[in-house]
Amino acid sequence: RRRYTVATGPQKDRESRVGMWRGSSTGGSQGAAMEGTGELGGQGNWGLEDGPGLLARASLPIMPAWPLPLASSALTLLLGALTSLFLWYCYRLGSQDMQALGAGSRAGAVGGRPGGCSEAGRPSPGRSGESGEGPRTEGLMSRRLRAYARRYSWAGMGRVRRAAQGAPSLGGGPGVLGIQRPGLLFLPDLPSSPFVPREAQRHDVELLESSFPAILRDFGAVSWDFSGTTPPPRGWSPPLAPGCYQLLLYQAGRCQPSNCRRCPGAYRALRGLRSFMSANTFGNAGFSVLLPGARLDGRCGPTNARVRCHLGLKIPPGCELVVGGEPQCWAEGHCLLVDDSFLYTVAHNGSPEDGPRVVFIVDLWHPNVAGAERQALDFVFAPDP
Repeated sequence: RRRYTVATGPQKDRESRVGMWRGSSTGGSQGAAMEGTGELGGQGNWGLEDGPGLLARASLPIMPAWPLPLASSALTLLLGALTSLFLWYCYRLGSQDMQALGAGSRAGAVGGRPGGCSEAGRPSPGRSGESGEGPRTEGLMSRRLRAYARRYSWAGMGRVRRAAQGAPSLGGGPGVLGIQRPGLLFLPDLPSSPFVPREAQRHDVELLESSFPAILRDFGAVSWDFSGTTPPPRGWSPPLAPGCYQLLLYQAGRCQPSNCRRCPGAYRALRGLRSFMSANTFGNAGFSVLLPGARLDGRCGPTNARVRCHLGLKIPPGCELVVGGEPQCWAEGHCLLVDDSFLYTVAHNGSPEDGPRVVFIVDLWHPNVAGAERQALDFVFAPDP
């Protein structure tokens, strides 16, 4: 026997609304089934006990799920923004302003001139020169180094950057036992000794020694009596110290055309060198003359990135060279490689009858300075136009 419950009044209205909601939510076919046979068992009307089930079945989501392609696009944009921010930060970190050592070296006596009186490159107290100009032009090397990196790369610039960052200690840094004190540029981790073996620059040493006769002839063509009673002739620099004279073919990386024309053999030899610092203000080449009785004490060159090649032309008795506490002497027709960033002393203790000491000096790259470092330093310390 079936039991039918007839809903009247408000109950019937609520149940009819539930049925309409369910029917409209689940589509036409499903609504027809609910109105006809009914999912709850029999045909006809539903009772109150069936209401919770209907309500549960009618609870459909009213918000659609987030579209998957749109979410992926948003995540991609976020990751791209974070990556761009990270790369920008790395660039700024790599190109920060460095505490650059002064590059006032580029003007004036940057490399120390090649003569015996100026082999030091470090001025005496009270004179303006390399070490004194560092603080005044402190940012110049930093700007040029950044310009070089923008044009080329920071690759291989580790020692150059550290040299710039260590600039405040230059001129008074510890060096090697306090006897290596370059006035302007100190490359860290560069093997250093007062005298460099000939094998380190074999090609250039052998070329200069083979050119000894031609270079000696050139000196004979431009020499004079060096008496000091008359002004130096054309091409010779005024004495920078008593008894010190020089004639430069290259001065601070710039060719001196008139002197080169007067010394064709020496100029030809310079053009054949592989490691001559010809495009750098640390690079000089020319004749150095030291008269009897002249002496230079406690000098230091501007950088340990170079070595000075001394080719002996006229070496009378009583001449000495002490570098880093190690004594050496020149020999005519032979080269001596000197790291002038070490403290050194030059003296001519001979008699006036012995005549002057004459050497031909050329600034070469230190053999342990890499090619990328040479290119960067040539850019930073390019000669003034």
